[in-house]
Formats: sequence, structure tokens, C-alpha cells
Amino acid sequence: MGLLKLNTDGSARGNPGPAGIGGILRSDQLNSTRTSGNKHKDTIFLDRWISGSSVDAFGSVMANKFSPGDNKTRNFVSILIIAGLCCFFYLLGAYQRSGFGKGDSIALAITKSGENCNILPNLNFETHHSGESGIIDDSDTKITVYKPCKSRYTDYTPCQDQRRAMKLSRANMFYRERHCPSQGQKLHCLIPAPEGYITPFPWPKSRDYVPYANAPYKSLTVEKAIQNWIQYEGDVFKFPGGGTQFPQGADKYIDQLASVIPIENGTVRTALDTGCGVASWGAYLWKRNVIAMSFAPRDSHEAQVQFALERGVPAVIGVLGTVKMPYPSRAFDMAHCSRCLIPWGINDGLYMKEVDRVLRPGGYWVLSGPPINWKTNYKAWQRPIEELEEEQRKIEEVAKLLCWDKKSEEGEIAVWQKTMDTNSCRTAQENSGATLCKSEDIDNVWYKKMEPCITPSHSDEVRGDLKPFPERLYAVPPRIASSSVSGVSVEAYLEDNKQWKKHVNAYRKINKIIDSGRYRNIMDMNAGFGGFAAALQSPKLWVMNVVPTIAKNTLGVIYERGLTGIYHDWCEAFSTYPRTYDLIHANGVFSLYKDKCDYEDILLEMDRILRPEGAVIFRDEVDVLVKVKKMIGGMRWDSKMMDHEDGPLVPEKILVAVKQYWVGNSTPAQ
Repeated sequence: MGLLKLNTDGSARGNPGPAGIGGILRSDQLNSTRTSGNKHKDTIFLDRWISGSSVDAFGSVMANKFSPGDNKTRNFVSILIIAGLCCFFYLLGAYQRSGFGKGDSIALAITKSGENCNILPNLNFETHHSGESGIIDDSDTKITVYKPCKSRYTDYTPCQDQRRAMKLSRANMFYRERHCPSQGQKLHCLIPAPEGYITPFPWPKSRDYVPYANAPYKSLTVEKAIQNWIQYEGDVFKFPGGGTQFPQGADKYIDQLASVIPIENGTVRTALDTGCGVASWGAYLWKRNVIAMSFAPRDSHEAQVQFALERGVPAVIGVLGTVKMPYPSRAFDMAHCSRCLIPWGINDGLYMKEVDRVLRPGGYWVLSGPPINWKTNYKAWQRPIEELEEEQRKIEEVAKLLCWDKKSEEGEIAVWQKTMDTNSCRTAQENSGATLCKSEDIDNVWYKKMEPCITPSHSDEVRGDLKPFPERLYAVPPRIASSSVSGVSVEAYLEDNKQWKKHVNAYRKINKIIDSGRYRNIMDMNAGFGGFAAALQSPKLWVMNVVPTIAKNTLGVIYERGLTGIYHDWCEAFSTYPRTYDLIHANGVFSLYKDKCDYEDILLEMDRILRPEGAVIFRDEVDVLVKVKKMIGGMRWDSKMMDHEDGPLVPEKILVAVKQYWVGNSTPAQ
């Protein structure tokens, strides 16, 4: 008798014996085995095999081989064959449940059809689970179809809406901070791309050129013409790399800083650029292996953060106002202000104290422009000499209180370094009568008001100096080594890294172009320890590691790995412009927010910040993803569900999606 075998694509094949047993299994029979909800797939496979036409064929063959007088022999052979098949499938099921061979049947791909989608087709995306209770309530089969918003919302930023901002107090930049719409004020439509929108150029070309249609705002080309910020040339904007304080280019400016700050050896990896303009400083630091988080408000300098992200530079809309910055303490190796117009000396140095909070011991603060070297430059700045002198005096006074040592002052650039001797510094601060912050959780900063106090750094937090980058990417971070993250051991952290390497390898099979340079701006909506970003690490891309405010606080660990990120609550809009991310990764996000806010709000925000033809990878429980898949069916996204990389018996699944290309009120391109 021939033996039944399965091809690698899941079809059945056989080697027919004399009786002809072992032919091709019908596709409907095979599919039944893949879509079963609660019975083991091998049992269903067997049920199908011994019923219907298979049994008819079996009976026919037996009738031809044996005469009517051989009933006893025929019954014995039939029982023997069936018993043999039962044993075979029992052993096969036990083998699969043992954990060996998992992954051989992975069906991984994105199947968006169209000339612009370079994804592998023709793979099996069927899921083999049907929810926690075995049945998913899908009685409401109607899919909500979301319509495009009006064209005036093309660059809508919900929590930095200009019309709302103009009605708020301007004291301490309050009106430029986050002020999100109420639930009743939220839009429930899809933000359209502008006419002519195209995919940004790949890095590093994107550093120097941005398609005009993507951000059609020429005001900066006039305002900043002599400062070499941006130039308009035909259908593109050109960024020569200049800035207000470095009209000759960011490279030469960074060379000046590198003569004082160890930028080249990996000691300085994470940087904060306050009042970044179009982020040329961060753009040119990238080739020196430094990743800068740039921020600027949405103000009269229209679209500066949008330009930064179109160029492929990490940036968010933000301002130093009344609330703390959404970053953990001791996060950055360097902070920078290049004529950023922030009044550093006011309110007893409140803003300098906030920079001190996020600056790592041994980190550097760079201030270029007014009031540095005011004696020489006051005429060019057209400001009263007494005002500039007093401004610098206050800055120097606060820097001394913070135990910052001035390393250099040359031209219009001054550089301070924060002390590593935290014990001596704290003693000096206490003796001077300085107010120290008493908060037990210094990283609880979301919507928390800035305090006129100094955030203390304890000696045990400084021990175990960080490795230079890239070694620190996989070294055990000090916060983990010192057990500062509750409930997380070194072993658990290392296991997490191992798991994410495996997950990302599976993603590379799903999407062959994930790290080809096609996706430059990537977001991880629930970043954990940054394992996803670490496994993807490449000079072609960067990852915005978002730590939800309701999740375990791990953002400090992410920064200690030499990665960048931010706190955020996904019940609200993110501080960015529309169409600023090429790829979004959502691991467990919808389970995390299951009872906190509507899935619809999160998905519409994902659509707002995702570029046309951008991709999304969801990883979550199957019942959650079934709901998500249904909802994105009305959002002009193409999607496919697939099994976990460890096989169909794992209840966690993967849903991949691609946003269709469309502009204005048009229909999606086919």
C-alpha cells in the first residue's frame, strides 16, 4: 500500500501501491484541517481521510482486490490499515506538541498586491486558534467604513491644534504644550495625504532632499535664506545642512564640538536637541553614530518638525513650558541648544534643572548663541549689553549649583559637563540651601509640572559606567544590573533579548524589505526593553521606542542601551505630524489598552501617523487581532493574519497590514 505524505506547501501526495491507495487529498478536505477551531488538526485530518470519497475509494479498491467470499480477510485488513493510520497520526500529533519541528509550517508574508509592494505572496496565513473560549463573538458582521477627513486636516496634529492653542494662556509657553481634544471632539475619519504625495527618498539622500509635495511650505526658505536652513529647488526642498549658529554647515559645527566632547568613540550616543529647527544637527550626527532626539514647537516656523521627520531624523513636537519633558532621568549623554530662544535663566533656572534631570552624570550641555560671549557679539544681536550680561550671569550661577563644570567657551559656543561625583555634589547643594526634589518616582513625568528643585543622582545609579556604543546595545544596562526595574532580573532581560531576536527574524521572513532601507522611520508602540529596536539595529533606520504610561517603566533601560524613545499614552494622539512613520510595530498594545480606551481611537491615530504604503506589524492574542483585523478592513488597509513563529498551537498571533496609497478624497490606488 502507498503512504500518504504532505508537501511543504501543505498539499497531500502519495505513492500509489497496487491497489491505488494514497492519491491526492482534495483541497476542501485539507483546508478543513487548517481551519479547525477546537479539535486537533491531525484528528480532523484523519476524520476526513476515513470519510466521504476517501472511504468510497478505499471500499472500491478492497472490493476489487478481494472476492465476496473473503469477508473475514477483508475486514481484518481494513481494521489493520485503519489502526495503523490512527497510530501514525497519534505519533505525529505527539511529535508536534513536543515542540520539535515547529516553524516548518510557518506561513509568513504580506500579501498586498500592486506594483509598489515588494512582499512575498502565496503563503498560508490561516490562523489555528479562535479565541480564549474557543469561539469569537462575531455576530455583528458589519464593518465600519471610515471616510476621508476634509482636505484642511491634511497636516492635523490633534494635541497641538493651532486654533485651540490660540485661545490658551501664553505664559511660560503653556499654549504650545499638549492640549488634546475631548472624546467628543475627536475626528473619526482618515487624514488624507496632500495631492502629489510620494514616498520620501531613502537615507542618506533624504537628509538633503524632501519632496515639495509632502510638506508644501515655503516660508522657511524665505525666513532662513541667509542661514542655509532650506532651499526650494523645483519639486524638492534642499537642506544644505546650515543652521542659525552654523551657516557654514552642521559638519564643521560638530567638528568644533568634537574637539571638547568625545563624540567619535561611542561615549556620547544619545543626544537631546532643544528647539531643533529642521534638525540638521541631529541629521549630521547620525554618521558619527550619535542618535539625537530633536524637538520644537508647532509655531510660526511652520512644519520644522515635519521637515525633520521627512528627512529621516528622530523628532517630536514639543516645548519647554510648564510640564516635564517626556523622557526619563539620566537619559541623554548630551543636550544641545543652538540659538533655541529658551530663557534658561528665568524662574531660578527651572529649564536648566529640567535638562539636568534628563542629563546623565558625565553628560554634556552645549549652548551656542546668545548670551555666550556677549561682550563681543551684543551689537550683532541687537540687544542691550546689560540684559545679555545678566542672562549669562544667571546661567553660570545655576550651572554651578547643578555641579556642571564649564569645559569650554569659544566664539559663541559654551560647553559644560555634569559631574560624576554625585556624593560631593549633593553635599555642596545641601550646604548651599538648594532645594532637592523629594519625589519617590523621578521618572513619573507624564503631564507632571516642572518643579523648582534639583533631581538628585545617587552614587549607586552612576556605578557600572555605560559601555561605549555599540557595545552597550547588548550589555546589561545599569538599571537592570542594580535591580532598579522592579521584578526584572538580569536573566529575564537576557531572555527578552533572545526572544526579540527570534521575533525579528520571523518578521524578516514576513517582509523581505524590512531592513533594506525602504523603512527609515520606525515606531515601536510598546517597546519594553527595546529588544525589537536592538534586533533591527542598522544605519539605514531608527526606532522611536514608545513606553506607554500604563506599562512597566522601562524607558531608562532603553536609553542605557543607546536607543531613543519617549513616554506616551495611546488613548491620546502622538506628538507628531501625519505620515511620519514608515513602519509601526504594535506588540500587545491592544491587550494593554483593552479597558482603557477605544480600539478605534488607537487605530485611527496609527493611520494618521503612518505613511501611504507604510506597514504595520501587530502581535497580540488572537481574539484581539480578529477584532483589529475587522476594524482596519474599513480603513483602506490590506491585512493578513498568521501563526506565531513557534507554530499554530501558540494563542499569540501576528497580523500584518499595509496602508493603501490614496490622496485627498480619492479612492485607493489599485
